[in-house]
Amino acid sequence: MTTAGTWWGDRSVLERRLAIGAAAVVIGWLLLVAFSSFDLSAVYVGLVFLALYVPAWNRLPIRVRGIRMGRLVVPLALIALALTYPFYWDRMFQVPIFGPFPEVGTGVYMLVFIMMAIGLNIVVGYAGLLDLGYVAFYAMGAYTVAWFASVQFAKHNLHFWAVGVGSGVPGFHISVWLLLLLAGLLTAVTGVIIGLPTLRLRGDYLAIVTLGFGEILPQIARNGDNLFGSGFNLTNGPNGITPIDSPGFGGVNYLTGYNSFFTSDRLFYWTALLLVLLTAFCSWRLRDSRLGRAWIAIREDETAAAAMGVPLMRTKTWAYATGAFFGGVAGAFYASFKSATFPGDFFFNISVFILCMVILGGMGNILGVVLGASFLAYLDREGLANIGGWLNTHFGPGGSTVGIWSTPIDVPKYEFGIFGIILLVVMLFRPEGLIPSSRRAAEFHEGVADQPLYDVTH
Repeated sequence: MTTAGTWWGDRSVLERRLAIGAAAVVIGWLLLVAFSSFDLSAVYVGLVFLALYVPAWNRLPIRVRGIRMGRLVVPLALIALALTYPFYWDRMFQVPIFGPFPEVGTGVYMLVFIMMAIGLNIVVGYAGLLDLGYVAFYAMGAYTVAWFASVQFAKHNLHFWAVGVGSGVPGFHISVWLLLLLAGLLTAVTGVIIGLPTLRLRGDYLAIVTLGFGEILPQIARNGDNLFGSGFNLTNGPNGITPIDSPGFGGVNYLTGYNSFFTSDRLFYWTALLLVLLTAFCSWRLRDSRLGRAWIAIREDETAAAAMGVPLMRTKTWAYATGAFFGGVAGAFYASFKSATFPGDFFFNISVFILCMVILGGMGNILGVVLGASFLAYLDREGLANIGGWLNTHFGPGGSTVGIWSTPIDVPKYEFGIFGIILLVVMLFRPEGLIPSSRRAAEFHEGVADQPLYDVTH
């Protein structure tokens, strides 16, 4: 008579994955029936999940130029689902507690923060440099596009490939596509300038200095309407700069859209998705490059890396500049999406928020960072409000279940406390993050601390 463990061990990989996948789908359906609504979209989601999870796609023997094509099946399928998201998001089932799927505009917000989280992951996850001033690069990118695609400097009149802007409108009006690249380059240079005097420090000292730089630029933005008492209006102070030109090409303006298919939200969403894919691809290639291996060596043991010939300052500066580049591009694109930029967008808590995304998802792992950034950005934009609505509907005054409290609770008001609890739980039970890199997971589980010689010899 065989035991359950022996029976399970005798099953093939396909059979075990099918059993696990089917159990997960059935549990998900039961939760929908119990706490939300069940419709045909839930069936489609379950079938897609099984199609991607059950077959061992990565074991397909098909190769093209040495690349195993099976490894690309799941990533390409996920990209296809992301590309088509604007067409089906409003037809999906409601998730228990969290409510409906995110709107397309929320998707743009999530993608922008994913891009910034991937950029910060290069600094923190690859090179191991604790950066608490990443919001400075976000602000630099946003104000770059605001200066050169608005009426901020109305005494000048320069137009260059701008779409949807009349020739008589004063100010600089340069194509936003060029400004995205310019914003990345300017923030990279800023990163080098900031990094040269600070990257000689380590650990807490580096974090404190980067925090200082992260506070300097927002203060300049807030008081830049009279820069250093000179009367020069650089940032328009607390009022910010608005409106900012929208991107576009030919006769297509992102602000107004083109037709019922190429709407404004869809154009911004697809462009943001393209920028995220480019950022993730560059990060992936950099990780496996000689420079990426040098970053990882510095993260694991800076002294040993220096002894092996890794130039510390140059390598750290490259990490700082690369992360700054992607942060600047993200800030510039988001400013054009909002058609405005304000000093209140660049508080210190934004730096902590992006760092939380990296830590939650798993430092050093691109997929983990994407997951962590998506989840926290969604909670910030829609999720907490939806959770609050569900709680008040069921447990608030006149709730369908029981009225536990007498007045509605504004859940988004406690946003950072909730994020703190999430991080606390993750640090206690999974300190390497939700989806860590294999190297980082090994560091946490196997340890890097010195082992007493007595324990080794006995």
